Formats: sequence, structure tokens, C-alpha cells
Amino acid sequence: MSQDYLPGPEENEYWYNLRTQQVQQGNLGLGTDLWGPYPSYEEALHAMEKAKQRNEEWDENNDSW
Repeated sequence: MSQDYLPGPEENEYWYNLRTQQVQQGNLGLGTDLWGPYPSYEEALHAMEKAKQRNEEWDENNDSW
């Protein structure tokens, strides 16, 4: 199997660590603690904010049912 197909940390991917609430480069934590990957530091930095916004939008749309 080629190295290209093996999962592992990618230097050009960013992850939001739920436990530390910090952005990290590369998949270096437990999968249950990480959201991502994100293509940029900025996107990972705003991961929690974006998730909260999506949840609020979903709740608003769900009320109309």
C-alpha cells in the first residue's frame, strides 16, 4: 500500500481541539477531541462559533415543523 493512502497527520490541515479549545496543525490528538480537518488556521479557529451558529439555525428551522 502506498504511503499516500495511509491516514495520519497532515501538515497542511488544521484541527480544532475540543478539550484544549485551541487550533492545532496535524491530527495529533484523540479523534474524539478533534473537529476537522480544516484547510486553514482561520477556519479551524472559528469551528465552535460556526457550529453554534448552525445549531441555532437548525433549532429555528426545526420549530417550524
